[in-house]
Amino acid sequence: MATPGTNRSTTSVEVELLHAPDAEARQRRAAGALLARGCRRGDRVVFALGSSADLICAVLGAARVGLIPVLLNATLTPAERDALADDAQPAVRILDAASLGALTADEAEAQGRATELAPFPLTRPMHYTSGTTGRPKGVTTGLWDEATAELVYEDEAAVWHFDPSDLHMVCSPMYHTVSIRFSTNTLLAGGSLAILRRFDAGTALDALRRLRPTTTFLVPTHLQRLLRHPGLGRDEQFDSLRLLAHAGAPCPEPLKRATMARARPGSVWEFYGSTEAQYTVCSPEDWLEHPGTVGRARPGRRLFLGTGPGPVYEVRTGLVDEPAIWCDQPAFARFSYWRDPEATAHAWRGSACTVGDLGRLDPDGFLYLTGRRHDLIISGGVNVYPAEIENVLAAVPGVREVAVFGVPDEQWGQRVCAAYVPDTAVGVGPFSDPRPAALEDALRAAASARLAPYKRPKSYVAAPDLPHTATGKMIRRAVPEHLGLSEAPGG
Repeated sequence: MATPGTNRSTTSVEVELLHAPDAEARQRRAAGALLARGCRRGDRVVFALGSSADLICAVLGAARVGLIPVLLNATLTPAERDALADDAQPAVRILDAASLGALTADEAEAQGRATELAPFPLTRPMHYTSGTTGRPKGVTTGLWDEATAELVYEDEAAVWHFDPSDLHMVCSPMYHTVSIRFSTNTLLAGGSLAILRRFDAGTALDALRRLRPTTTFLVPTHLQRLLRHPGLGRDEQFDSLRLLAHAGAPCPEPLKRATMARARPGSVWEFYGSTEAQYTVCSPEDWLEHPGTVGRARPGRRLFLGTGPGPVYEVRTGLVDEPAIWCDQPAFARFSYWRDPEATAHAWRGSACTVGDLGRLDPDGFLYLTGRRHDLIISGGVNVYPAEIENVLAAVPGVREVAVFGVPDEQWGQRVCAAYVPDTAVGVGPFSDPRPAALEDALRAAASARLAPYKRPKSYVAAPDLPHTATGKMIRRAVPEHLGLSEAPGG
């Protein structure tokens, strides 16, 4: 492996190495190229691409001159992507590899377009989260001054201890907030990246063996695939990693313990947060003493439970209100929803924010999640929002009603399923035959045409009716029990 001081990145088919000196030069070129296109401080720049050295350099360079990167999921359909890009009102859109490469190419420096950068990013990238309504919302922090930007970096460094000797293995796509956070902070500390263009357990194992990264972030689905890969030796250890962080979905206790058995003692850490904010951190020692916890509040934060200031966060199960998780945040962690002051107001109570997740706190301050956001499905570590999918499926002719829900799944954590009531629903049941096959085919076709692959239901169930409240509101969480589904239906 090239040492961290190497001046150029190296590339294989699946893994790309990026070292801090080269990354710094490429950031300067990318930032200069964007400014040369007329971008000005506070402007937004849309990126919709897969993971690469060029992407992280362009994003970090933009943020260090006060441009706001807007990172869109690269698997969105063109229509989905363009709708979000239009909403962001960007000055520039970078949607293909050629356009991205032109920002960081050596020619940019030769043409005098490289520019000086602030020591730390002056903003966080803006990401879209669909929320419980299905209408995508951009999460933005606005711009910081340089002193605040340094506080933001130090807040992360105090937890994860980034070091110039680190080689961080990037497994999650860079349009995810966690992937960007770990990648940018590793580079800012002078470390290096080993970037997987896409997650593949065999590729990750090879990188662990050859490159011996010191840190990585994995969602539980990645951990499961890694531990089940036939090429993993029976007694093989992930002993190069000083930090193996995981989050993004509940991690089953057997999977957590199996990961710990393979990892260096003290290296497997968990945290809980969202696109909007970070809440907890959990050391392996804390987890072993409190199995199932996601940890205690991060430094400078305080957790408490309560109902929110508006109906978005007053989550109900039957007739009992369930308190949402709230977290007092430092001033520099303040966020807002792009062009949505009402949703922003609902998310904040003074210096505390919530995203509507449910939980309980024990007397020692350890948090246990009892439910994610209202109706949210987390499949393979990715947030899937039923309302957005239902809007697509409900437009199919012949569908009276549709409910999208998640059921436990060994591989995905949760499997995305759709129950639909045909216009002629007499005699239709969860496992009845014959099902209206033509209608199911039409639903699958609509999903394929209008939804990214991770949003498309893997299973469809025809039903005579769906559960509703007395006021007529559908109760998605009650759908599996209503249909008598004790396990995931067939795909």
